[in-house]
Amino acid sequence: MSTRIDPCNQQLNPEEQRLYQHLLELVQVETPSQMIDRCRALFIDGVDYPEAEITLAVDRITSSKTAEQEFKFILNRCCHILINRWHMQPHLQSAIPELIALFECSFGAPRTVNSFRQPSLRRLHKLVNLFISSEQYVTLRRLSQVMVQPNFELNSNTGNKPLLTLMRRYPYLYEHCLISEECYYEQQQTIQHIKEEVQKKFEIDLSQYVTYQVRRSQILRTAPNTEVQRILRPVRNPTLLSDRELNAALKHFIGKIDNYGSYNDLAQNFLNHTRHVPTFKAFKDDLYEYLISSLDSGYGKLQFNERLYTQLCNTSPDCDNQKLNEFLMVRTCTQLLNFLVADTPANPQHFTFVDLITNQGTTLTTGLLLKIVLICRKVKPYLEKRFAILFNHYESAATSCIQWLVQSLEKLNVALSIHFGKVDLSVLNQIA
Repeated sequence: MSTRIDPCNQQLNPEEQRLYQHLLELVQVETPSQMIDRCRALFIDGVDYPEAEITLAVDRITSSKTAEQEFKFILNRCCHILINRWHMQPHLQSAIPELIALFECSFGAPRTVNSFRQPSLRRLHKLVNLFISSEQYVTLRRLSQVMVQPNFELNSNTGNKPLLTLMRRYPYLYEHCLISEECYYEQQQTIQHIKEEVQKKFEIDLSQYVTYQVRRSQILRTAPNTEVQRILRPVRNPTLLSDRELNAALKHFIGKIDNYGSYNDLAQNFLNHTRHVPTFKAFKDDLYEYLISSLDSGYGKLQFNERLYTQLCNTSPDCDNQKLNEFLMVRTCTQLLNFLVADTPANPQHFTFVDLITNQGTTLTTGLLLKIVLICRKVKPYLEKRFAILFNHYESAATSCIQWLVQSLEKLNVALSIHFGKVDLSVLNQIA
């Protein structure tokens, strides 16, 4: 087993190669039910697998000196070989959560097997338990929620479900929540494909909702509500926000902010101005003014403005007399997002974010973050990663207990779709 390899097209050891090839061939001809039964026999029961040479290959893999470090990656890839195939066929997708749940089943009573197999079974069961507690399996469980929860809605009966059950709703989190260490190319492709599908559907649903709201508003100017109901077929709100909350968020992210221009206008004006700033220090001073202009001045004067200014002053102070360049722009914006949202997975401190939401609300707080990514689009994935840190931190919490985060996730989804998506929602400006 000395030839264990990373995901980058290098040679695999013979046992892994045999196992992967075996599954690749079978998943094309056998039903999901048959493949799940095979996985149960091969990885859970560890006995009675039809092809003895594959059982032997697994025994050799699990007996390796590095099995405790490597087996989680091998088993993860085995799962994704099946997932990749089933995902491409919608009628087979329901098998994906079943496969993932298989590993959480108890091993049951010890099977009567030849004594020479007992050590192999003990090793296998130990390694499968390690797999269940690994980051690889955590990402598979999240993927299961993406596959099984297409139409989740919050109501009085579902508010106590964990945040994890909302995973499907936020495609901007997928790359950060569904891809684990040593992720193979095929796995990345599957996640990217799912992300594009879900994002496209949300944008279409949002566009149809906006069009419906515009037409409804226009008809109501000259006709009663009963006439609207007769003429128009209602379009469902595609978010977990109320209609009132969604409409207000849409107008805020699309329209003018305090009559000074849209978010795009403000960002473009700021970028035009920064071309002429003499130093990095001058840029940071201007950035401070740009950011606080859309927040409540009373809140800012309490503590936030001072803390924000200190954060900017402490960003690369040794470069203050240099000219602004792309590196300094990206570094400043990433450190701002750390400060405003969350730092690292190991230290998911987010006091500032909660304080902003408590005092400014989720719309203005989302707008503040949007201002940053609109002047430095390279940090959009970095913002998404900050929200993934929060999602992972709270994924077991009941949604009813963290409505501030659910609202933030929903509004960021709307804001990113408006400014980085492929649909034009400017028709909303027709509503008076």
